[in-house]
Amino acid sequence: MGGRTTISVGSDGVAIITIINPPVNSLSFDGAKGKFCGGFDLNAISGLQESKAKVTGLASKPGYASIRALSDTMETSRKPSVAAIDGPAIGGGLEVAMVCNARIATSSAQLGLPELQLGIIPGVGGTQRLPQLVGLAKALEMLLTSKPVHGEEAHKLGLVDDIVSGDELLEKARQRALDILAHRKPWVSSLYRTDKIKPLGEALAILSFARAQARRQTPNLQHPQVCIDVIEEGVILGPRAGLLKEYEAFQVLLKSDTCKSLLHVYFAQCATTKVPGVTDLGLKPRQIKKVAIIGGGLTGSRIAMALILNGYQVVLKEVNQKFLDAGFSRVNAILTSRVKKGNLTREKFEKTISRLKGVLDYESFKDVDLVIEAVIENVSLKQQIFADLEKYCSPNCIFASNTSTIDLNLIGEKTKSHDRIIGTHFFSAAHVMPLLEIVRTSKTSPQTVVDLLDVGKKIRTIPVVVKNCTGFAVNRMFFPYTQSALLLVERGANIYKIDRAITKFGMPMGPFRLCDLVGFGVAVAIGSQFVLNFPERTYKSMLIPIMQEDKRAGETTQKGFYLYNDKCKASPDREIKKYIEKAREISGISVEPKFGKLSDKDIIEMVFFPVVDEACRVYAEGVAVKAADLDIAGVMGMGFPPYRGGIMFWGDSVGSKYIYERLSEWSKMYGKFFKPCDYLAQRAALGAPLSSPLDEAKSRL
Repeated sequence: MGGRTTISVGSDGVAIITIINPPVNSLSFDGAKGKFCGGFDLNAISGLQESKAKVTGLASKPGYASIRALSDTMETSRKPSVAAIDGPAIGGGLEVAMVCNARIATSSAQLGLPELQLGIIPGVGGTQRLPQLVGLAKALEMLLTSKPVHGEEAHKLGLVDDIVSGDELLEKARQRALDILAHRKPWVSSLYRTDKIKPLGEALAILSFARAQARRQTPNLQHPQVCIDVIEEGVILGPRAGLLKEYEAFQVLLKSDTCKSLLHVYFAQCATTKVPGVTDLGLKPRQIKKVAIIGGGLTGSRIAMALILNGYQVVLKEVNQKFLDAGFSRVNAILTSRVKKGNLTREKFEKTISRLKGVLDYESFKDVDLVIEAVIENVSLKQQIFADLEKYCSPNCIFASNTSTIDLNLIGEKTKSHDRIIGTHFFSAAHVMPLLEIVRTSKTSPQTVVDLLDVGKKIRTIPVVVKNCTGFAVNRMFFPYTQSALLLVERGANIYKIDRAITKFGMPMGPFRLCDLVGFGVAVAIGSQFVLNFPERTYKSMLIPIMQEDKRAGETTQKGFYLYNDKCKASPDREIKKYIEKAREISGISVEPKFGKLSDKDIIEMVFFPVVDEACRVYAEGVAVKAADLDIAGVMGMGFPPYRGGIMFWGDSVGSKYIYERLSEWSKMYGKFFKPCDYLAQRAALGAPLSSPLDEAKSRL
């Protein structure tokens, strides 16, 4: 970890302790200029999880114990301490700052306790000191949402005592320490402050409300409730009792499956930009200033939004003025909405919209650095566009397609510039969804991949690099998701029970509600690609086409698997039964009573085990370099619950042998759709995890 601290003592006797542990000045076991402290070193926390010691043995870990000892020593010291905060004071960093007798910060400082995002709670007094400083209600909000506050808000809340400029920070902090020592400023111990403590009855009511809200928002998670329990202990029995309960609860949560899953997701997310054979070649990203987008529909306009919001100049091309105006209207509407909500200033609005230019031809493409094609999924149209780009763009311009399923080699068939062809699969809505699939062919140059990784980071997406194949990573892994649900329904399962079980598991919505959202046209178009490419293991249901014949297309028509009111609120539809019966008649399938009695566990397994199997195929084929990349792709692209660690991680928690046995059993009963792949069979035979041991080494590159 290699961190260090320096101590310098001025002529006034004030010692300045500086943490130097780039990039975020994390607290580590053996431990950037311009930063306070970005929290505890998560590698160290991961190391504690992997320790063979009993849970109660954590106190013997020197680093962890030293941080707690530091807080106790500071709090009982006869010498005043002042935290000078510039940049992040996050997690353990804020906990150390709250132990100090005062906190001086810049307006750009960020202060927060995000530990719940990792399945744990603050472990160095944060649950007890934050309520004393900002009040119980605000402390609960900050802890349960994991949202930091900036310097000015922190000052208003009482979390910091003064806001100063960066140039004044150290001097003001020194002076505050001297003022406290001379009794010109109060000597305050945050743990024992009482000015923001509510009467017990009112405090318990606030805690009860928070508990109910947390249970409603995160029904599958225990650690938010544990956090509230720990705070309540301090409210009822005093802060020292609260500290003891916090310490005990932290150690237990650290070993929980939820914490292990969320830490896995965190590290996996950090490693998506490490691509062996690409990012280890010493290549630097080229500067991309101007981007052209072809197609101003819903997807194209939202990609344009993501780019102009992050400083890129964008040329938006359409086939006629009507379509171009519609594209501009979409961008303008989203930006205007942000202004109304207070998320964007009028000045920033004007500056952002000025970066967007509309055109009807290719004349403005001569100096663009990157082109993103975002037209409909039509192969011949995309081929023509790429052939035209070669005529009008510079030899170094990157040609990207936003296709979600079509083979990139097919799209670039009529061009010669195969080394600069790449896929940029944005997810709907592109300016909101965090995932960007960067798709490389066997001929895409490493430089092109490096350039797109840089763009992905700058527009604040999580880029995952995958190899070219039908559906790439996310759509390829999850095509069995809806197909298995359709199979269950045609054999007698209830549509709405399936969706309820899936959402209870932690998905944002079930497969049928998702079909309604994306639209039946899109669902059929994507599904047909898998039927065409993987006919031996796709389930061909006529249910959606039959519903389309009756002018049902999903949420846009207010009729799909659900009925929708003007506010898009979904409700079950009794008429669905007649479409299901017709689909059964066509496929020759009879209702099996046991499918009407499937438990939630059965539904989860029959819907998700085929997804795990397809993820294994994707991994075995080398579409993704690391199994962890598939976990991130599923979490960020499909909403797979992060507290389950991603599809491959979750599969390992269930067990390769169990998944293989269940799929094999269903395959014999219901056909090849459930037949497990060879890779899964091999892992099951060995009793081995789904991912390769080489993954960890690859992630360090």
